[in-house]
Amino acid sequence: MADRRVVIVTGGAKGIGYACVRKFYDDGDNVVIADTDTEAGFDAASKLDASGERVLFVKADVSDKLSVHNLIAETLSKFSRIDVLVNNAGIIIKGGILDLSPKDFDKVLSVNLRGAFLTSQAVVKHMVGVLDDSDDRSGSNRNPFSIINMSSVNAVVAIPDILAYEVSKGGMNQLTKGMALQLAPYGIRVNGVGPGSIKTDMLAGVAENQDALDMIHSRTPLGRIANPDEVASVVAFLASDDASYITGETIYVDGGRLALNYVMAKKE
Repeated sequence: MADRRVVIVTGGAKGIGYACVRKFYDDGDNVVIADTDTEAGFDAASKLDASGERVLFVKADVSDKLSVHNLIAETLSKFSRIDVLVNNAGIIIKGGILDLSPKDFDKVLSVNLRGAFLTSQAVVKHMVGVLDDSDDRSGSNRNPFSIINMSSVNAVVAIPDILAYEVSKGGMNQLTKGMALQLAPYGIRVNGVGPGSIKTDMLAGVAENQDALDMIHSRTPLGRIANPDEVASVVAFLASDDASYITGETIYVDGGRLALNYVMAKKE
């Protein structure tokens, strides 16, 4: 269908990214999976759409400007439009202020924050160009264009040994606000989603470690780890017409964690 939206999801081959890809696909959109993992990317694309008609995988390193340029070019070549961008690509390298190397700090910031900046800038220039060409900045400030940045509860609360990650996510929140303000006159909305504890590779092994599981439950009022689909549903909502008056916000999908000022007592 010519009127299908086109959604780019960076880091879309696995975890929350793939859950977002699947959600948008199931909702009828065309989806571009951008990831550095070629095998996982092609597997994810073929699993959803073996014909390749509605799902495209592009190997992309979001921290590299040329790679981002190629991602945009391949997307437009295949689908001729971009309506939604989900900046989900991210990495964690453990280390705090006493032991984190400058190289590792730069690497995390380069992927998590610079990557979101580069990809957003490229996509936004396309979106604004489309609006300018049509002489439509949307007088009602409503159009299909939307950007969702993947933040984290660690943008707000801190853990000593993931310093670079939490700095990158704090920056992501400010990137979201700054972009939202500049793009509001165009009707392009920019929002963030901040997951708490989610069943992804980043939490691999927790299910087999009862002490770790108890610790996560103690700081999560809803008392469980969420599925990636629960995050994807919020991302899809923010990209939808139902969220047409929401911009510059970050919604935390955290089971109540940020509302908690103490740990929850374990139920006997």
